[in-house]
Amino acid sequence: MASTAPIGQALEEAICSICLEYLTEPVTIDCGHNFCQACITQYCEQKEPRSRTKVPCPQCQADFQKGTFRPNRQLANIVENIRQVRVKPGKVQKTNLCKTHRETLQLFCEEDAETICVVCRESRAHRTHAVFPLEEAAQDYKVGITPALLLVFKSATKLLVCCIPALGEGTLKEVENQRWSITHEFKKLHQFLSEEETLLLQRLAEEEKVTMQRLQANITTLSKQSSAMQQLITEMEKKCRQPAAELLQVRLLTIIPHPSLHETLERFTVDVTLDPETANSWLILSEDRKSMKPGNKKQDLPKSPERFVTMPSVLGAERFMGGRYYWEVEVGAKIYWILGVCRESVSRKGQVRASPANGYWAIGLCNGEYEACTWPSTSLPVSVRPSRVGIFLDYGAGEVTFYNVTDKSHLFTFTDTFSKPLRPYFYPGYSEGGKNASPLVICSVQAKDEGSICPIQ
Repeated sequence: MASTAPIGQALEEAICSICLEYLTEPVTIDCGHNFCQACITQYCEQKEPRSRTKVPCPQCQADFQKGTFRPNRQLANIVENIRQVRVKPGKVQKTNLCKTHRETLQLFCEEDAETICVVCRESRAHRTHAVFPLEEAAQDYKVGITPALLLVFKSATKLLVCCIPALGEGTLKEVENQRWSITHEFKKLHQFLSEEETLLLQRLAEEEKVTMQRLQANITTLSKQSSAMQQLITEMEKKCRQPAAELLQVRLLTIIPHPSLHETLERFTVDVTLDPETANSWLILSEDRKSMKPGNKKQDLPKSPERFVTMPSVLGAERFMGGRYYWEVEVGAKIYWILGVCRESVSRKGQVRASPANGYWAIGLCNGEYEACTWPSTSLPVSVRPSRVGIFLDYGAGEVTFYNVTDKSHLFTFTDTFSKPLRPYFYPGYSEGGKNASPLVICSVQAKDEGSICPIQ
């Protein structure tokens, strides 16, 4: 009994009081206590600021100098021997030793219900109490506990017998509910997918039908155009065999009237209207925004960054970023006008010459001459004075083409590359004392109107 206390004390000396494990690379500080080198180093860093050089010992609170650890190799050897005989720290803590007298706990005090050593038995605290050997006290406890354990076991058995069927029935019912829910949801999902499949296939069939109709119409149109071109080639070959004097009297049309005009017009015609926010203050716009004419005096209009300040111009409300578009404008007997398209970003201030370099693709009538607005200007050979002009924009191909609707002839084509929004452009000019007071009118292109013209697709 007396030998047990020194062994337990030796084992406790081999344990670090910081990590409560066997010492690893033990070091000794000034007060004589031992710790793992890593544990005491981390303790010093966390305990006090770096500016302090002394910290209290984790066990006795005596100050010691930081960084003055001395390796304790003898203690390290002892700890290693203890490791080899597999004495675990937990076993040291579980050894039945009296905390006060460091003697083995062999007795049980019934009054205080605690284990004591033989020294405690003779102390004043336990001298008058009923004390029994530890084994006898444990046996008495086992005898008292056994009936209670049997009662608990019987109660638990009855509880399980009653609850297991109910639990099984509830679980099976829950599984059945989940099975029904999953089946029901997937049935609805299958029905929805089936309906969607049917609907999409119907749409695809309709699109296929429309596409085939268009394809057949295009084949028919191309066949008619091919026949017309062949007829033109035959006629030209015949004309070329005529005498020179007769040949020079022949005026060739550069565009053949479309054999299926109404179909093509429906495909490309766009309803153009005027944007009043861009109209110069000298211009008067109709209520339906389809015509404009020069006024005799300047109007007091709200200021707008979109409005043309100097030139009597106005833009169409439509913006084009792709596709093909066709519209017609009635010029009538006006003596001055410009029509076409321009970039949406063109300058609205000052006098700017209409030309592709400045973002304009247009033609016009100026001083009795029909001209394409290039720099320098390009004269247009017009045989029949146009009362109506057709404008065709093919954004993707980079072409703006103008037609004399009156005699169905081609006037001019601009070729460029477009990457920014384009808008219809109108320049009716000034009144010129009433000589140029008639309006420019955006016309409705009728599909069966043989006086209109549109390019072949």
